[in-house]
Amino acid sequence: MTRDSTVQAALDYFHGGEFRKTLTRRIAYQTESENPQQAPAIMAYLSDEITPQLESLGFSCQIIANPQTGKNPFLLARRLEADADFTLLTYGHGDVVLGDDANWHLGLSPWELHAEGNRWYGRGTADNKGQHSINLAALAIVLNARGGRLGYNVKLIFEMGEEGGSPGLEQVCQQYRDWLAADLFIASDGPRVSAERPTLFLGSRGVFNFSLQVKLRDGAHHSGNWGGLLSNPGIRLAHAIACLVDANGRIQVPELLPAPLSATIRHHLAGLELGTAPGDPQIAPCWGEPGLSAAEKLYGWNTLETLAFTTGNPAKPAHAIPPSALAHCHMRYVPGSDVDHFAEHIRHHLDRHGFSDVAILGPVNCFKATRIDPDNAWVRWSVASIDRSVGKTAAVLPNFGGGLPNACFLDTFGVPTLWIPHSYPACSQHAPNEHLLADVACEALQMMTGLFWDLTEQVQALACDRHG
Repeated sequence: MTRDSTVQAALDYFHGGEFRKTLTRRIAYQTESENPQQAPAIMAYLSDEITPQLESLGFSCQIIANPQTGKNPFLLARRLEADADFTLLTYGHGDVVLGDDANWHLGLSPWELHAEGNRWYGRGTADNKGQHSINLAALAIVLNARGGRLGYNVKLIFEMGEEGGSPGLEQVCQQYRDWLAADLFIASDGPRVSAERPTLFLGSRGVFNFSLQVKLRDGAHHSGNWGGLLSNPGIRLAHAIACLVDANGRIQVPELLPAPLSATIRHHLAGLELGTAPGDPQIAPCWGEPGLSAAEKLYGWNTLETLAFTTGNPAKPAHAIPPSALAHCHMRYVPGSDVDHFAEHIRHHLDRHGFSDVAILGPVNCFKATRIDPDNAWVRWSVASIDRSVGKTAAVLPNFGGGLPNACFLDTFGVPTLWIPHSYPACSQHAPNEHLLADVACEALQMMTGLFWDLTEQVQALACDRHG
């Protein structure tokens, strides 16, 4: 078969209903990693759903226990070809956030795939069952088209705890580093910059979680008797947050900022429009760091957000000065930030501004910020392959705006990391009514089929270069 006929086979597979049938089956597994009662479903997804498909493609598979007690298992798989000296590593996660069944639109269930026009609803359609199902289907199509031989090895690590911060993933990557050793990493997660534009991102921003607390006394006191005499923890905490980030979202702590954007990063982010699709929230043009475009703020800069703030009893407020206040905050940060000292910088800044009564609780760096050089040869190769398959120039993002466990692959295995997302920003990921766009899924299947096909030719070209 030719490249064109193989990409056409991918289209036939999609329009023939086979992809939808597979995704329907996978959505029915209630793989909520935050729900301990779903441990049987989580194991079944690995053993009864993913392993049989991989074994049918010639993979050897093993399900291994999580090195962290009580956490979900992993599936490791590899397909080795005789004389192949190039290896592709890929990744997926089969766990999902809580279904939140009661809050979906009437007639929708998170555990049933429901097609409504271009939208395919179901928990995991976008994150991540739909995405890894596209990639595995594309790999199977190329294997069939090439008579069962790719010319390169394929290895896969599959986790069931990504929605909980990927516990144990780094330990597994370290423990099985030789077994999973590779030359290139390609996987899919997260959204494109827009539904219409194929996207390639090269890493992810990091996530630094922390809480701020003001606890001044043991109980509440009547505001008519004590108001104006007792320090109010809610007011104290509000002003403490305001000294960290101003009224327009600009970080006020210089030590929490990254280095200025390089010319290369600015080049790749130039011209990217965000928030223009139907259903997108309206972007506040004056929010965040002045002088940066929306794309530069999202993909090239650090942000500090307050995620939740409580004082007193919001559900039933009393005429009393509350004893304490608590805010949950986090930072999204790019490579080059001084994350190892974020907590110290916040502490010193609060103290300098008179907020020594504000405690910093549980600072945790969930995901390390990572990216590869946007001028890497593999980036150019993948952009050319995508253009050849669907006639579109992919947006190249130095890093994803959210957090992913990319450091496990980039740092542990030392390979270039290419992420090709198959979702879009308004997919309701992590919310009720999560959905995958059918036309995006179809286009993604074409792209990944072409990519896996082209990798054979690229590996052959690399081998010729090495041997003269």
